[in-house]
Amino acid sequence: MAPGDYHETNDLSHPPLADDHGRFAGVLVTTPNLHIRGMDRSSVIIDGTNQHASGACSSNPPDQNFGTTNSSGQPIGRNGIVVWKANNVSIENLTACNFLGGSGDAGNEIWWNGGADSAKIGLSGYTGRYLTATSTFFATESNAAKYGIFSSDARGVGLWDQVYASNMNDSGLYVGACIQECGMTIQHAWMQYSALGYSGTNSGGAIVIRNSEFDHNQDGFDTNTQIAGDPPAPQDGRCPNGGTSPITHTHSCWVFMNNYVHDNNNPNVPASGNASLGPVGTGMTIAGGRFDTIMNNVFENNGAWGMLMLPFPDSGTPEPGTTCEGEGGVQVPGFGCVLDARGNALIHNTFRHNGSFGNPSNGDFGELVIAPGLEQNCFRENVSPDGSTPSDLQISHRLCGPNSVAPDLDPNLFSEVLCNTGFGSCNPGSVYPRQTQVVMHPLPKLPTMPNPCADVPNNTWCHNGQVA
Repeated sequence: MAPGDYHETNDLSHPPLADDHGRFAGVLVTTPNLHIRGMDRSSVIIDGTNQHASGACSSNPPDQNFGTTNSSGQPIGRNGIVVWKANNVSIENLTACNFLGGSGDAGNEIWWNGGADSAKIGLSGYTGRYLTATSTFFATESNAAKYGIFSSDARGVGLWDQVYASNMNDSGLYVGACIQECGMTIQHAWMQYSALGYSGTNSGGAIVIRNSEFDHNQDGFDTNTQIAGDPPAPQDGRCPNGGTSPITHTHSCWVFMNNYVHDNNNPNVPASGNASLGPVGTGMTIAGGRFDTIMNNVFENNGAWGMLMLPFPDSGTPEPGTTCEGEGGVQVPGFGCVLDARGNALIHNTFRHNGSFGNPSNGDFGELVIAPGLEQNCFRENVSPDGSTPSDLQISHRLCGPNSVAPDLDPNLFSEVLCNTGFGSCNPGSVYPRQTQVVMHPLPKLPTMPNPCADVPNNTWCHNGQVA
């Protein structure tokens, strides 16, 4: 694709059916083995604003396009690029912006969609490289942009490399609904100014997130188990078919390694739904996730906690065929089905200057476990000058896997998490930053693909593998 500001409108000329599951977009891809590549990351723009907008990715309210309307006259929103059940499609070296939310499955800038809500894998193989996803416009959470770079009901081999996203009211990156078949590598990602830098619901097996940066979000990174959405549950990081990871040398193939997670203290981001409950000031949360490994990362300047392992409270209606008890959850009045984090490992990470909000239990890392008898989370060889809650985690929970005898409910950590997320009242003196006004941030300067003509047939812009 040549440089240009492209206002693609396939979704407007071909409106989706009521039960669309996200099968509508400015650019809808249904052809397998297709490769979409821009000549320059910053100047090839798939733009959700109106054709005659005042500039690329305009923030002006009159320039926004909220999509077609449903039977009630409500705008359904728009998606940017959707790959619908098409295998082995790559998207590279471009920007998508200002595709906004609405009453439909919308607000997604770039989405590999294998059939959302189907509980089945409908897409295999996908690649995204040198991609930018953002929004410059915010009016209300109901029409805010939701996800930057997104995959669901899709298995690998998957790769996202050199990707950036910002200003999303759910998450910059999302990998979900792929059970233990995800087969995904994310590297050289940079996620900023969203409710969650990354979110991953019910995504497990071999997922490797490495050499990436998560900063200035409300909550830097979150993966979770959920029974009311993105089926099937749970989020299970164990290797498929009982295999062993070449990285961890254990049965945990979900690995978060060599990342920099810092300054995730930002309440003034778009935030809606479950993502809005991410505890502000937290570098990373494992919320009901299982058998994940977090190793060799730096967690720095996160004002509440560097890293937390928490239960996920799910008060929604379970997906068909799913029960709370069947997924190892327990019913807790006021919280719904509570799904504990279990069998996870926090190993050999460096923590610096976390917990500066100064509330009880704020510090480097901690865990809460509601139910007894679950596989133990383990903590060892972490540099943690600002401490853990409970304080002896690296001694009492050194070993991974043996079933715990009792719940782990430190009262200070429990009450502070409830305070931070809004699930409960705050103790006297406990204070966390609250949103005053949503602030949308401009894009930083980002690297483009060094040679967009590599491995490309001769065309108007490329000759013998070089830019013409």
